[in-house]
Amino acid sequence: MTSTGPVLFAYDGTELAAQAIEEAGRQLADGREALIACVWQPADVGFVPVGGQHFDADDAVAVRHAAEATAAHGASLAEQAGFSASVACAKAAPTWKGIIEVADQNGASLIVIGAHERHGLASHLAGSVTRDLLAHTALPVLVVRQRTTSGEHEDAAR
Repeated sequence: MTSTGPVLFAYDGTELAAQAIEEAGRQLADGREALIACVWQPADVGFVPVGGQHFDADDAVAVRHAAEATAAHGASLAEQAGFSASVACAKAAPTWKGIIEVADQNGASLIVIGAHERHGLASHLAGSVTRDLLAHTALPVLVVRQRTTSGEHEDAAR
C-alpha cells in the first residue's frame, strides 16, 4: 500500500494494543510514519495507564498526563517495530469518534486497532470501539485480533 499519511495506531495500553503494533510492524514497510493515538474521556478513561500509574479519573489534567504517558509507551513499541513514531492524545466520547478525529486531523492513511473479544450481553452493553470505528470511517483499517492459545492470531483488514 502506498501512503502519504501516517499509520494511526489506536493505543489503549493493553497487551492487545501492543500486539497490534507488533503485527503491523511485520505487515508494513520499515520506516513508515506512525501516530500513536490514546483517546481518553473523564471518569471512564478508556485506556490502561502504563506502569500501574494511579490517578484521579475525575481530574482531567491527571487523565491527560496519564494518556500522554500511555501514548509515549505505545510510541516506543512502534519504534521497536520499525516505525518512526509520534503521539497524539484526544479527549473524546465515544472513543471511536476520537480515533477518527485524530486520523482526519493528521491525514492518516491507515488505522490499526486491536479487537477486544467480548461476547454475549457484555458486548451489547459495552459496545465495540472496533465495530463502531469500522462503521464510521472510510479509511482502511487493520484489525488485529487476540492471539489464540497456540500463539497464532487472526487479522482482518478492511
